[in-house]
Amino acid sequence: MPSPFSSRKKKKKKMCSRLHGRRSLRCTHGFGSGRSDEEADDTAYETSSLQATARRGVVRVGVGHHPSSRKDEWTRGKYRPARHPAGIITVIKSSHQCTYVRFSYFQVNSAKSAMSTSDFHMYFWLFLVLCNFGISKSLPLDRDALLDIKGYLKDPQNYLHNWDKFHSPCQFYGVTCDHNSGDVIGISLSNISLSGTISSSFSLLQQLRTLELGANSISGTVPAAMANCTNLQVLNLSMNSLTGQLPDLSALLNLQVLDLSTNSFTGAFPVWVSKLSGLTELGLGENNFDEGDVPESIGDLKNLTWLFLGQCNLRGEIPASVFDLVSLGTLDFSRNQITGIFPKAISKMRNVWKIELYQNNLTGEIPQELANLTLLSEFDVSRNQLTGMLPKEIGGLKKLRIFHIYHNNFSGELPEGLGELQFLESFSTYENQFSGKFPANLGRFSPLNTIDISENYFSGEFPRFLCQNNKLQFLLALTNNFSGEFPGSYSSCKTLQRFRISQNQFNGSIPPGLWGLPNAVIIDVADNGFTGDISSDIGFSVTLNQLYVQNNNFIGVLPVELGRLSQLQKLVASNNRFSGQIPIQIGSLKQLTYLHLEHNALEGPIPPDIGMCSSMVDLNLAENSLTGEIPDTLVSLVTLNSFNISHNMISGDIPDGLQSLKLGDIDFSHNELSGPVPRQFLMIAGDDAFSENAGLCVADTSEEWKKSVSNLKPCQWSDNHHNFSMRRLFLVLITVTSLVVLLSGLACLSYENYKLEELNRKGDIESGGGTDLKWVLETFHPPELDPQEICNLDVENLIGCGGTGKVYRLELSKGRGTVAVKELWKRDDAKVLKTEINTLGKIRHRNILKFNAFLTGGASNFLVYEYVVNGNLYDAIRREFKAGQPELDWDKRCRIAVGVAKGIMYLHHDCSPAIIHRDIKSTNILLDEEYEAKLADFGIARLVEGSPLGCFAGTHGYMAPGKFFED
Repeated sequence: MPSPFSSRKKKKKKMCSRLHGRRSLRCTHGFGSGRSDEEADDTAYETSSLQATARRGVVRVGVGHHPSSRKDEWTRGKYRPARHPAGIITVIKSSHQCTYVRFSYFQVNSAKSAMSTSDFHMYFWLFLVLCNFGISKSLPLDRDALLDIKGYLKDPQNYLHNWDKFHSPCQFYGVTCDHNSGDVIGISLSNISLSGTISSSFSLLQQLRTLELGANSISGTVPAAMANCTNLQVLNLSMNSLTGQLPDLSALLNLQVLDLSTNSFTGAFPVWVSKLSGLTELGLGENNFDEGDVPESIGDLKNLTWLFLGQCNLRGEIPASVFDLVSLGTLDFSRNQITGIFPKAISKMRNVWKIELYQNNLTGEIPQELANLTLLSEFDVSRNQLTGMLPKEIGGLKKLRIFHIYHNNFSGELPEGLGELQFLESFSTYENQFSGKFPANLGRFSPLNTIDISENYFSGEFPRFLCQNNKLQFLLALTNNFSGEFPGSYSSCKTLQRFRISQNQFNGSIPPGLWGLPNAVIIDVADNGFTGDISSDIGFSVTLNQLYVQNNNFIGVLPVELGRLSQLQKLVASNNRFSGQIPIQIGSLKQLTYLHLEHNALEGPIPPDIGMCSSMVDLNLAENSLTGEIPDTLVSLVTLNSFNISHNMISGDIPDGLQSLKLGDIDFSHNELSGPVPRQFLMIAGDDAFSENAGLCVADTSEEWKKSVSNLKPCQWSDNHHNFSMRRLFLVLITVTSLVVLLSGLACLSYENYKLEELNRKGDIESGGGTDLKWVLETFHPPELDPQEICNLDVENLIGCGGTGKVYRLELSKGRGTVAVKELWKRDDAKVLKTEINTLGKIRHRNILKFNAFLTGGASNFLVYEYVVNGNLYDAIRREFKAGQPELDWDKRCRIAVGVAKGIMYLHHDCSPAIIHRDIKSTNILLDEEYEAKLADFGIARLVEGSPLGCFAGTHGYMAPGKFFED
């Protein structure tokens, strides 16, 4: 008699075969004695069905003792017994860890084709471990939540490629699951270039304990639903681009680490963090919270070991309660507006190893009790207003690694005990008033890497052991009173990258090994009394970018090995006693922008090879004994802006090709030059720049030029002026006639193209809302400029703001120098006429601020000027040097006044059409490094406003005196 289940045999056997390759409980034939293969297949099918169902998070079996407390579902039949041809499967116990099953089966008598119930019952236990079979009731929910989270993120490097429906969430990149329950408990996706926003689906991961998304580019706000992740212990969203006000996350009472630093959060400082009593690490620094006091409740977080509240607009004094956080290891309130006397109570924090209080407004002295912090390793109180002497007890901080106290008003001698430190790596005291001898043993017992003691009054011999352990990379001791010979022990310090000891009183020769520093970027020994020569070892300094040796007593020839320094950008060797010829190897320095060899004893011709220095901007060979002619190859220096060969014995004509260069400052005086001076050069520099050259003359003999040129005589022509003019007119007529036919044809062919191009260009300038914004750059002076570099300005480099726009300081890439960029205010009528901009671009005078370029795109307009280091006259008049002396003595003031007058005269009389400034004031008079006056902002207000000459322009509340007489 066939089995009552025979009608299902084929179907179930087929299903068993399909599941065989992927389930953990295999289909087993002969599952129990006395049963046929078909009956065994049925058993395997039901068993596998149980497992497959369990994987979906629902156990639909059970007889007698129900597997859960949900009796209503049980009575409605949700948990039904799994009927099997050989017996009944009954769940005895079910938990989140394992499932125990009892199996009772019938004895099948295949011979009689009849089925009877056997008194025999077999009991066995099936132990299903979730970590092996992935059985978790929450896995489908976790997968859905994670896939939603992925949808809000952008993953350019495809780290989340396996976040899909085909993988278990526990296999997702960066996801950690609980070993027992299979729940998602950790997500770590730090520093993988993610962007996008944070999904509120994180709140669905109820068992989540760790969420780390730091060091990415995620933007948007933090969802308020994040407060539902009540099991979170670690939340790190630092170093992203998150904005908005932080939601109240005080419900996350299990939090131990909360790091939201380095974002752009706004609004009130989140005082609710003081409710998270379990916190051990708290980082809220580098955000834009509203200005306010430091919450006193921070002191309630007694378990804190790391506190980072730097640069988040905190003000006032640090509450005393903060210094009761005795477990704290890192204390960081840097870059705020913290005031008050340096807190003596900080000495109670016996576990602190890092103190960061720099860039605040702290006053007073450092207390001797600071020495009680025996674990202190990093100490930075730079850029405050601290005074007094350092307590000698500081030398007892044996674990000190980093000691930064620069830009304060400390005085006196440094404690000798600092020389005994064994772990010191970075030591910086620059811009203070320390004096006396420097601790002799500093660096002798420690792996010193960086030292900057510049701008103090240290005297005596220079310390010998700063590079004792061959770790030193940065040695800066500028502007002190060190004397004697520089120690020879530094010859073997090949790790140096920045070596600067200028403006001291050293003498003797520099040890040869110090010239050959294979890792050095800058060598600066200027403004001392060094003698000897530059060693040929300089050729080993292959990474050298800047070499300063000016204002010493160096002798000998410039070594040809200088030509090996392929990365050299600045070479300043002026005011020494160098002799011989300028080495032709300098021509191989393609990146050289600044070459100053003035005031030496150099002789011979100017090497034509200098014309190969394609990046040259400033060339000064003045006050030597150079002979020969000006090389024609210098015409190739298309970026040259300043050229000085005065006080030499240069002869011959001034090459006509030099007029094609965008020169802004020239001086050819005191030489033996001859021939006519180009009118353009006279406009740039005046006749003083060509004086004391017996053979130079002025070709233009008009009355206007006779009045303005007093140091040059008129050129004497061999022919009378009338005949010369007639011949010139005749040649011009023939030339024009011969070209008119050809040009007419070309004009007709190109007219249509020209009009089309003009329309496109005008559209680019006047349209500001298009998606494909085109930048139009008009350059008048070097250096070469990149539009993207100009328009991407950093607010940290803002140096001024006026009626027409904001001015930024911009360091150009690849060592191309520094420029000032004015971003004009955006307005509908802010259209700068191209013809007027071109007029400004052609102005070249040493007392007029050079207008380098004009950049326009849509509604944005940028003006690029030369950058002057000493700011404006208004500030300079009010500045004082350290000794209390004014910055501007009477000689400088007289020079400034004369310079301003020359600039105004040039604008009024030498420009065509004339330019009337109408806004002369101290803030519009800029000063370069030599305190030469530079007129700025002339005509720009008028151009920007588009007003006629008679309209008011410039500074509000100020009117030029001539305005009263216009009507």
